[in-house]
Amino acid sequence: MLRSLTFPLAVAVIYGVTFIVAPAGAMQALKASTFILVRVGIALSLVFFLIFALNLFVKPAHLVRLLGKGSGPKGILISTVAGILSVGPIYAWHPLLQELKSKGMRVSLIAIFLNCRAVKPALLPVMISYFGSIYVLIFTFTMILASWICGLAVEMAVRE
Repeated sequence: MLRSLTFPLAVAVIYGVTFIVAPAGAMQALKASTFILVRVGIALSLVFFLIFALNLFVKPAHLVRLLGKGSGPKGILISTVAGILSVGPIYAWHPLLQELKSKGMRVSLIAIFLNCRAVKPALLPVMISYFGSIYVLIFTFTMILASWICGLAVEMAVRE
């Protein structure tokens, strides 16, 4: 029990000492830490809610049909679109992807999902204003194609 509390206790002691020595700096650090904790907490809450909903509504047989070994182009398309539309920090998605993998999701589709996160629809207008629509179209298509190639390479390398 005490071992699991070592880190939080050490952080509390460091904050306490810092509040005594430099209260303004400690308050600024505490605000920054709280901001990060809230952002991570929101992202993790969303992912855990998705895991809960996945376990509640999606049956493993259905998931295997959509994202499993025989999913084919439909699985690639689902993984690509999900990766492009996903938001939040990448580490927040790891628990959900692990859950999906345990239910039969192909590793190639996980790689495609992770790579397609680089394509962000919200940034496309900014990119178009800087680089032009032809460049952005070619760049986006290349990113998606590269994610498919990476997924294939991962599947060949892992061979489960």
